[in-house]
Amino acid sequence: LAASNTVLSKQHSVQKATTAKRLCVVEFGDLVQIKKQLISVISLLALFEDAQDLDALGLAKSYFDLKEYDRAAYFLRGCCSQKAYFLYMYSRYLSGEKKKDDETVDSLGPLEKGQVRNEALRELRVELSKKHSAGELDGFALYLYGVVLRKLDLLKEAVDVFVEATHALPLHWGAWLELCNLVTNIEMLKSLSLPDCWIRDFFMAHMYTELQMIKEALQKYQSLIEAGFSKSTYIMSQIAVAYHNIRDIDQALALFNELREQDPFRVENMDTFSNLLYVRSMKPELSYLAHNLVEIDKYRVETCCVIGNYYSLRSQHEKAALYFQRALKLNPRCLGAWTLMGHEYMEMKNTSAAIQAYRHAIEVNKRDYRAWYGLGQTYEILKMPFYCLYYYRKAHQLRPNDSRMLVALGESYEKLSQHVEAKKCYWRAYSVGDVERMALLKLAKLHEQLNESDDAAQCYIIYIQDIFSCGEQLEHAEVSTALRYLGQYYFKNKLYDEASLCAQRCCDYNDAREEGKALLRQISQVRDQTESSTTDLFGPLSSNNTPIRRVSPLDLSSFTP
Repeated sequence: LAASNTVLSKQHSVQKATTAKRLCVVEFGDLVQIKKQLISVISLLALFEDAQDLDALGLAKSYFDLKEYDRAAYFLRGCCSQKAYFLYMYSRYLSGEKKKDDETVDSLGPLEKGQVRNEALRELRVELSKKHSAGELDGFALYLYGVVLRKLDLLKEAVDVFVEATHALPLHWGAWLELCNLVTNIEMLKSLSLPDCWIRDFFMAHMYTELQMIKEALQKYQSLIEAGFSKSTYIMSQIAVAYHNIRDIDQALALFNELREQDPFRVENMDTFSNLLYVRSMKPELSYLAHNLVEIDKYRVETCCVIGNYYSLRSQHEKAALYFQRALKLNPRCLGAWTLMGHEYMEMKNTSAAIQAYRHAIEVNKRDYRAWYGLGQTYEILKMPFYCLYYYRKAHQLRPNDSRMLVALGESYEKLSQHVEAKKCYWRAYSVGDVERMALLKLAKLHEQLNESDDAAQCYIIYIQDIFSCGEQLEHAEVSTALRYLGQYYFKNKLYDEASLCAQRCCDYNDAREEGKALLRQISQVRDQTESSTTDLFGPLSSNNTPIRRVSPLDLSSFTP
């Protein structure tokens, strides 16, 4: 009996377990079915809400397109759909922006525009934060919430909301661009939890360009071209901008010209193209570009910037500043217009207006090295070396391998009598590739001031050899200075052949011709007075006359003026 009871209990337990599994399968299947039904019900409710608000939404959209934002918001009150709610809140936001612009007195100009605030921002933040806490915001409403937070300078919260917006609606490029403006460094970029979507590669490439990581940006764009975007004019323009940022002007110009052939009515990025034409002083091409853009759309920000560059190249700085102001009236957050207007005020010696313009550019984008560098130049003109050192450091942090920033830093350190740091900056500028060929000259002159004649001579020798090896014209401003110093240096060290060669080269320059002739006469007198032969003169010096450290002779025999 006991054994049979045991067997029966085991069979009963097995039967119970089997029944429980079947029930679980049935319940799981029911849950999946219920979930599908709920999704369909929610979709139907959304469609019903959209249909219910369709008339009001269509009317409000018409008023919105006419820029009657208050009127559009009025007719969207009480609407329940997500589209209607976004348009309602966005209309209120744009209404506040419009009133802010209207309150700005035109006579003050765009420089003081940042002093007036949008009064609707705080109300919008309160309402949107309640919806956000309840999880009732879609991708577009999250984007608007992020914009409001950014306008209120709540940047950390804005970053989180924009990341959430990219997850909710990955294909909304506006949210990615707003996020791009808030990312300040590569560490911050790596810390973001971004959605795994193909558009993320576009964002990363754009960020690499903004963070001056041009090599990585070009690799990203190349991978996108290979992935199927080979005919994308956007990618071509971004590659051209990347080459512009590393000052590869020829490559950037070639790409922009190809872009113009493929898309002749394109206006985007043409302000960058005009910057390249300005740097190369290509007046006919810049004039043609300006006239062409005026025919396409003269009320675009890019068109105003191109016309401003054209007038600036013609040294009509008042007209150039006027067109940059027009660009800022069209878009107060146009970074290039703020920076270029600062440059024009610098040309007009209006340092206070230039400082304001550069500061506005930094407010728009703190990664704009040109604005930091411009502020440094402005304070250098005002003879405030501590200030310009601070701003040059900021520019150098953004462009660590830009020789211009390093030379500017070296000059600031030199004015503050911090000679060791100045020497490091000048030598670093030469090492990374001196664009303006001034680093070695400044380093040599600093050594000369500190009576470090051997080091100064070495720098002058490298400088002259670089100039000749590059095939540049001997009319370069400071070549005669270097030859003059080397001639005297070799003469003092009794290296008369090298001194004579430098003196002969000095005769090729108007500003150094007389000194070269005088040095040749001195060498001739010394040789006449000396009884030893020419070979003895240029052989090893005696131990009494040998300097502690001697520079290798300068070889100019293979170069002709």
